[in-house]
Amino acid sequence: WWTSRWAVLRSFPSSASKKKGFRLFAPAAPELPIVERRNWLIHQHYIRKDYETCKVIIKTQLQETNGMCEYAIYVQALILRLEGRIQESLELLQSCAILNPSSTDNLKQVARSLFLLGKHKAAIEVYHEAARLCDKDWEISHNLGVCFFFIKDFKNAEEHLNTALQINKHDKTFMMLGKVHLVAGETDKAIEVFKRAVEFSPENTDHLSTLGLLYLQLRKYQKAFEHLGNALTFDPNNYKAILAAGSMMQTHGDFDVAMNKYRVAACAVPESPPLWNNIGMCFFGKKKYVAAISCLKRANYLSPFDWKVLYNLGLVHLTMQQYASAFHFLSAAISLNPRMGELYMLLAVALTNLEDVENSTRAYEQAVNLDESNPLVNLNFAIFLYNHGDKTAALDQYQEMQRKVNILQDSSSNLEFDPELMDMAQKLGAALQVGESLQWTKPGKDSKSKPHSATLAKSPSAPLGTNQALGQAMSSAASYNKNIQLPAGTVASRLGMTPASPPTLPAPHNQQCDGSPSRAWEKKKEAEE
Repeated sequence: WWTSRWAVLRSFPSSASKKKGFRLFAPAAPELPIVERRNWLIHQHYIRKDYETCKVIIKTQLQETNGMCEYAIYVQALILRLEGRIQESLELLQSCAILNPSSTDNLKQVARSLFLLGKHKAAIEVYHEAARLCDKDWEISHNLGVCFFFIKDFKNAEEHLNTALQINKHDKTFMMLGKVHLVAGETDKAIEVFKRAVEFSPENTDHLSTLGLLYLQLRKYQKAFEHLGNALTFDPNNYKAILAAGSMMQTHGDFDVAMNKYRVAACAVPESPPLWNNIGMCFFGKKKYVAAISCLKRANYLSPFDWKVLYNLGLVHLTMQQYASAFHFLSAAISLNPRMGELYMLLAVALTNLEDVENSTRAYEQAVNLDESNPLVNLNFAIFLYNHGDKTAALDQYQEMQRKVNILQDSSSNLEFDPELMDMAQKLGAALQVGESLQWTKPGKDSKSKPHSATLAKSPSAPLGTNQALGQAMSSAASYNKNIQLPAGTVASRLGMTPASPPTLPAPHNQQCDGSPSRAWEKKKEAEE
């Protein structure tokens, strides 16, 4: 073979080879310009996350090019941003944009750094400039929607996110668009967005669990259970779906089954505040108050600014008749969420038992001013006023309670009221001589509400607003989501719900406080705590 090949090569005359530029071997690779000579090596070390070696090569390259190598500066800026030095990264990226003003990548990275620095309006301007260079870019449209969301311009945010979905459907865009609708209070639109997201990506557990949570808040338990079950089918260890499913079981009083679910979730997220909050309320439903306080205090340690955990701690301390501790936690919850009427009502209950009549009255007045749908607030205030001899004001609050009850009955055909609430309202109505005008919808046979308090049945002439009324205040505050039907969309906006978070309010149950326990029992519980 070599002999024949050499004969062929010798057959070409050397003069012809020189004239035609004929070469026997392939030409050598051309020398790269000095500015771009090490770009490939920089790229290799960057994608391997060998940042120290990458920075050494970048330094050498910039010294050789007198700082004119665009790619080296670009990668150095990305490394600085990963290290948290965002301002220095921004300055280098702006240098890249000056070296190559027609590059959309440079402008997008400049806008990204501005966004991370919290300069959302400046980031929007840079993204618009990048959009002029590249019309249909999913990343630009998506990030514009995110920037508009953070400056609370939900209309423009929705517009740009929909544009991004037209260019390229992406899970992140669906999630962001659903979040925009939720924050804007448009729960129905958010559900439609997540339905489209599930159709596009049927195995995405985040979309399935978020959609299940939304149905759970709208009390569509069958659809919620279906989507949460699908999420657990694709990922049995998805703690969000596990937590939501456990919350559903807790809502219906299945505390042991819910605790089994929470044990699985605790392996995945042992430091989750909602998890420990729900575990604490399971113990509360089982009347294990010391264990409930321990779990809730752990949740409070993990998330000290979560008003729901503080609300539940106040609730449990009220149940144990530790009114000073209840006052402490409820005051902290009010400072974090000053627009919730039920918090002021529970604070008033604690102050009443601490014999602070003046501040109790103020707390009740604030609760009545803030609350628009819960008749229990007006009932407790009416009982308080009646016991302090102000029958005229008590009658006004009783009539306001009647109005709220009528509105709730008109808005829902299958409305259930707590039996103790009905009993107490009837007793107060009889005392005020207006009880016959109030009509209640009796709960069905399958209602999980507990029987009336024995003490109430034995002593119809007992003063109103004693421990029985306190027990009802705690009961209805805990079971507010079940027994009081809110208008559509109210739950999501009131709780500040986010698709990534499971519900953290206590599961609905009807805890009662029958009579006053002995002082010895109370001392024992305090010692255990």
